[in-house]
Amino acid sequence: MVNRSPAVAGSFYSANPVELRREIESFLAAAPVPADLSVPPLGLIAPHAGYVYSGAVAAAAYKLVQGRGAEYDLVVVVSPSHHHFFPGFSVYSAGNYLTPLGEVEVERQLTEELVLAYDEVDFVAAAHRREHALEVQLPFLQVALGNFTLLPVVMGQQSWPQAEKLAEMVSALAGERRLLLVASSDLSHFHPAARAEALDRKIVEAVAGFDSAGVWAAIETGQAEACGAGPMLAVMLAARRLGARRAEVLSYRHSGEVSGDYSQVVGYLAAAFFRQ
Repeated sequence: MVNRSPAVAGSFYSANPVELRREIESFLAAAPVPADLSVPPLGLIAPHAGYVYSGAVAAAAYKLVQGRGAEYDLVVVVSPSHHHFFPGFSVYSAGNYLTPLGEVEVERQLTEELVLAYDEVDFVAAAHRREHALEVQLPFLQVALGNFTLLPVVMGQQSWPQAEKLAEMVSALAGERRLLLVASSDLSHFHPAARAEALDRKIVEAVAGFDSAGVWAAIETGQAEACGAGPMLAVMLAARRLGARRAEVLSYRHSGEVSGDYSQVVGYLAAAFFRQ
């Protein structure tokens, strides 16, 4: 058993567990309280930058599941691959994920079953070793949910067919399981703020309309950017398959609103998908 150690603790977020928990709890406390807490979300979109830049946006998503750990049997986090290109999808089947807040249990039997059942799925160690986009979601989930079981998925290729295949695989997992799906993505990168907001608006509007085709069309035609467009699309398609009928955009900001530098910003989105 080889646990996956944190790659960006101390850079994207604090490596000190006390400081890290305090920081996340502060973000969650400041996040807006949802109007309706009676229905838990089936899926979330959350950003994956350093917490100082995107933590407040991520908290708007995780606020919806705070204290609801007992309502989910499995958390499926889907991230892009920033450092290693490979075909298909990689699940981490060697051990658990570690963060400064402790160990996150990976559903290893399920990961092994997926590798055997699907040609597109494998364990690609290099896809997980340095990948921050999946890692940064975990401390938020640890604080919001407490203990939970994880299916970590890194998407090597981002395309409509790949997203559809992943959505098919994820929806087939449901059965008796109560799933929480998390898509890890930032939006446009390093444009002046006005340009970034115009690009990001295309994604925000398509997500708000639960329009997966609109998200992908905006990406393919260059009207928008998202480094996790594939994970976003896969989670939207999977949520739809599992009965989600409503989407809600929870927060949109860009890095300039934190840094004060509006010349080159990165966009961040939080959204959720509900059955009703």
